[in-house]
Amino acid sequence: MVRTGSTKKKDGTYVAGRLAVARGYLKDARNSNAVADPGDIGNPSISTVINCVIAYADAVTAKFKGEINQGDHQPVVKLLRGALGNELPNRQEANLKTLLEQKDEVQYGSRAKTRDDALRALERLEEFAAWAEVVLSK
Repeated sequence: MVRTGSTKKKDGTYVAGRLAVARGYLKDARNSNAVADPGDIGNPSISTVINCVIAYADAVTAKFKGEINQGDHQPVVKLLRGALGNELPNRQEANLKTLLEQKDEVQYGSRAKTRDDALRALERLEEFAAWAEVVLSK
């Protein structure tokens, strides 16, 4: 058994709603990067990327395990592995982990991230989201 942290039970209705939220965050992250000026900081866009990847992970874990992560977001990686086992590609686990590791710095820190940082985060998100959409369509 994989130790995951605090979780909360969720059903299929939650999955559909959380997927809609994830898609909304994805659209917002894309738009944020598309309209950004070269000198803009990347933190707001990266924050949206992080919220999006969490929403996709929640939808997947709710669908396949009937649970979502609560509180600290780092354990969602273990919960996702517990829900999917070897069906979770290492690359997607790495994408999720890398994005989550930025959460505190981006959302609560004082260091400005660059637009290039935001674009790299969006690229990771795009890959994770495409994978999650396929998994959730099963």
